[in-house]
Amino acid sequence: MEMIGTLTLILLSLYTVYSDSHSLRYYTTGVSVPVYGMPEFSIAGYVDDKQIDLYTSDTRRYVPVADWVEKIEAVEHWEKDTQLGKEGEALFRHEVKIVMKRFNHSGGFHSVQVMVSCELNDDGSTMSCEQYRYDGEEYMFLDVQTGSYIPTMAEAQITTQNWNRQYLGRKARQTEYLRNECIKKLRRYIEHGREELERRVLPQVKVAGHISDEITTLHCLVYGFHPRAVDVKWVKNGIDDVPTDESTPVLPNPDGTYQIRVTAEVITKDGDSYSCYVDHSSLEEPLLVRWEPKTDSSVALILGGLILIPISIIVTVGVYRFKTLDKPRPVDSRLTTT
Repeated sequence: MEMIGTLTLILLSLYTVYSDSHSLRYYTTGVSVPVYGMPEFSIAGYVDDKQIDLYTSDTRRYVPVADWVEKIEAVEHWEKDTQLGKEGEALFRHEVKIVMKRFNHSGGFHSVQVMVSCELNDDGSTMSCEQYRYDGEEYMFLDVQTGSYIPTMAEAQITTQNWNRQYLGRKARQTEYLRNECIKKLRRYIEHGREELERRVLPQVKVAGHISDEITTLHCLVYGFHPRAVDVKWVKNGIDDVPTDESTPVLPNPDGTYQIRVTAEVITKDGDSYSCYVDHSSLEEPLLVRWEPKTDSSVALILGGLILIPISIIVTVGVYRFKTLDKPRPVDSRLTTT
């Protein structure tokens, strides 16, 4: 379960606050040992934080997940991607064994992931990348500018040397895809999925505190907002940032919105005030929700948190089986390490 949470947070942390940019990402994951609720191999596509399609070794079919994607893609598209998924599944079984060998692992649960992504910023600029992870840690990547594979761990040096020397065609195709084809596809998806992708839902905020001895523990629960990117923190006297002692990740709710809870411990003094600061793209101006000790509702907040957070964790774990998937997308997604 710890691995699931870690990998999910890695994926979710890729998004930034307030950017009107959009991204297209494909995640492919192969694991050494099948575990309950997680397929041995899987591929999933995301536009921003919305899943659009899925292939798993359980179903062996590539299928649409977002309704608007299903409407714009022909039947032939899914048949072609299903074949690519089956080929990638066979290759990844070999890939996982090779990478485990590089890391001197002979057994146990391990994962190999590839993320292929491109991003279109609101100023028209673009970015793209292809990253390789082992057990959640990046070990190599494709430098799109030079068209070369670069190791970020010593264990990947042999692989990158071999790939740079032997797979010139693959490098060229992947680089071309990342520089051009990925962006073209992203523009198309933005055009057809704009209503869902750019939906704005105002956040709801609850604040509470618990006083124990000289320490006051402040809680700020922000929930029901969309899109995911949000900035939440405690401030003192309306201007001074308060160090955060604990913060949950931004977690999904069953209705497609998100939530986060931020906690800070302070020593309260007469004349000081504490407020939860919330900034989100749905707001014209940031919110400042003040904590009032005399009207505190800490019990209600804590109970609300206990109800909301577990539901979101369940959803997050469910999302993991789709999100921790890698796909060196339609342009020759084969991975062969020697």
